[in-house]
Amino acid sequence: MQVNATAPGLHRHRQYRGLAQRSEPRRIHSRAHPAGRWGRPEDFAGPAVFLASAASDYVSGTILTVDGGWMGR
Repeated sequence: MQVNATAPGLHRHRQYRGLAQRSEPRRIHSRAHPAGRWGRPEDFAGPAVFLASAASDYVSGTILTVDGGWMGR
């Protein structure tokens, strides 16, 4: 049995719309972020396809952090 998940970082989504529309928090986060930008919905496509494909058949119990390097800084 496989149990895996993705842990998305801060990204442009309706949940963060208010924060993303305010220039100061957006600027501060972008400057401090290793990727230099907020995540985009398309950034999650590759990890999701990987976890849904046969390429991850031997991967289990993993939380794949998709945050552009935020947790690794």
